[in-house]
Amino acid sequence: MLLIRPPGVYRPQGDTELLVSCLRRERLDGASRVLDLGTGTGVVALAAARTGARVTAVDLSARAVLAAWVNTRLRRSRVELCRGDLTDPVHGRRFDLVAANPPYVPVEEPGRPTGPALAWDAGPDGRLVLDRICREVPRLLTTGGVLLLVQSSLADVPRTLAALRGAGLRATVAARRRQAFGPVMTERAGLFERLGLIAVGVREEELVVVRGVR
Repeated sequence: MLLIRPPGVYRPQGDTELLVSCLRRERLDGASRVLDLGTGTGVVALAAARTGARVTAVDLSARAVLAAWVNTRLRRSRVELCRGDLTDPVHGRRFDLVAANPPYVPVEEPGRPTGPALAWDAGPDGRLVLDRICREVPRLLTTGGVLLLVQSSLADVPRTLAALRGAGLRATVAARRRQAFGPVMTERAGLFERLGLIAVGVREEELVVVRGVR
């Protein structure tokens, strides 16, 4: 799929592809309400819109929201776009499906990332945004609503499962995929080795989609 992607907006990669493949297995129709968190170029929102669902897409990056606006308009897809911090723009609303491809790459320096790093930097343990999703998204789901959350194995998948179960969701791993490190992960391989997240010399990760049902 040809997408408009300004500099600084996350390029759809293996995690995006895995998330979209899981979304396509869900039962969605014109009555379904879908939320795409961290929409980037809007590719996940576009996949949801093709089912006829009513789609809302959120991103903190102004460039990402602009890119998603252009990409959805070029395909004449009706997607509501919001700029804001994770679930803040949709406070009080309910959705039948929430899809999220958040930042999950561990970084040595603590603090909130800026610029392009917003798309991947997620604190020393990679869970800066993952933990927020586990806390905030369950209350956005309708009864029977589904969360699809993609992350790296380096960011503690068991912790995600435990957090979602603690929030009242039935959480399981819906899909797995192994892939070689991209440029950002390769650059930080030494950090991951020091943290014990990978064995020395390993340059691949497992991507996981966690599915939670309310």
